[in-house]
Amino acid sequence: MEISVLNIKGEDTGRKVTLNESIFGIEPNDHVLYLDVKQFLANQRQGTAKSKERSEHAGSTRKLGRQKGGGGARRGDINSPVLVGGGRVFGPKPRDYRFKLNKKVKSLARKSALSYKAQENAIVVVEDFTFEAPKTKEFVNVAKNLKVDGRKMLMVLPEVNKNVYLSARNLQRTEIMTASALNTYKVLNADVLVVTENSLKAIDGILNK
Repeated sequence: MEISVLNIKGEDTGRKVTLNESIFGIEPNDHVLYLDVKQFLANQRQGTAKSKERSEHAGSTRKLGRQKGGGGARRGDINSPVLVGGGRVFGPKPRDYRFKLNKKVKSLARKSALSYKAQENAIVVVEDFTFEAPKTKEFVNVAKNLKVDGRKMLMVLPEVNKNVYLSARNLQRTEIMTASALNTYKVLNADVLVVTENSLKAIDGILNK
């Protein structure tokens, strides 16, 4: 699949790049996409939710009433879960939600996500660029020139570019990532991928190992 390379003014440079079929042209595997997105979201969870059981409350342990004949549910001390203010039964405890996926599974998931974007014609290739200083207005103009403004955009750079990152940081629905940090969730979550020429080479190098 060939895509024309644009400059930041939105003009066709006359060059074309061929997307690697082994990365952008495979049959997407929905199950590995599910697993990789599930892992990404699980890794974001803090796992700090905690409620007190009856043994952790500071109330008295005196038995409140007789075992039978009281006309209500049997209960022991004031920390009983059947009473308001008592302990909670089977409440949440701090835990780690992270789990492991094999490298080949994660690689296949990223290839599947990128292939979906290629099928949807949601990939824009732009020549490498930078800004002399952080200018949000300049980045907005670039998005307008590329006709991706108003859409949820993920821009992929070959390496960290502080000026470009700072220019886009305050914009909603816009995210900047390096090729090495690219993950399945971010690709699927974006409406359009804006990829620089050198980023394509970096992605090839990473996913063709």
